[in-house]
Amino acid sequence: MFFISFCDAAEVWQFGIQDPATPNLEGMIYFHNYLNFFLVTIVVFVCWFLIKLFTTYNEKVNVIPYKFFTHSNLLEIVWTIIPAIILLFIAIPSFALLYSIDELVDPEITLKVIGHQWYWSYEYSDYFGGSVIAFDSYMLSTSDLIKGSFRLLEVDNRVVLPINTHIRVLITAADVLHSWCVPSFGIKVDACPGRVTQASLFIKREGVFYGQCSEICGINHGFMPIVISAVSIENYLGWIIKRFDSFFYS
Repeated sequence: MFFISFCDAAEVWQFGIQDPATPNLEGMIYFHNYLNFFLVTIVVFVCWFLIKLFTTYNEKVNVIPYKFFTHSNLLEIVWTIIPAIILLFIAIPSFALLYSIDELVDPEITLKVIGHQWYWSYEYSDYFGGSVIAFDSYMLSTSDLIKGSFRLLEVDNRVVLPINTHIRVLITAADVLHSWCVPSFGIKVDACPGRVTQASLFIKREGVFYGQCSEICGINHGFMPIVISAVSIENYLGWIIKRFDSFFYS
């Protein structure tokens, strides 16, 4: 028996991308690696070309400059067409990724996210005749953390979402600009007062995923984390039932 460890929260001195949990981030990582191939190839070629020029066409090697080579139509055409072709190879997959991220499949769950100074509010709608589950999510203070918890990332109320389910996320703000960002999902959406922005989620695996507000929103901007617990459909339905039981019998 073996265990798989995923990187679903920021690490100290981390330079890489967190492990993907949605098709959106998988596509972003693929495009990142695809783009790096062209970047590395171009950098290597340009460096080699510059070194070749410095070593071949300098004053010591060519004391008398060659006066008859002024321009070349063929060279101008080649170094114009080749970059255009490279940009075409980059543009096609980038547009495909962009449109796939914006695509919204018929959602089974709607989650509304509201940014406040300085906490998040969440609302689940479309349950039991239009009833709504709503709660606030505040960062836990250091004194309330348990062993193994992440400082400045844990909250008192986690968002619970099911895996393998199309989810619509509606994001807005009640006061100033915020940004709802979860790196493992590949989602970063601005929360604008007076405007509702729509995004889609399809979580592929269970886990606890951490994010933070990514728009400078005031003095406590760094103290409004996001924690999402992705669970199976069965566990999600159990959580929903418990939420409604506590609401009706409280």
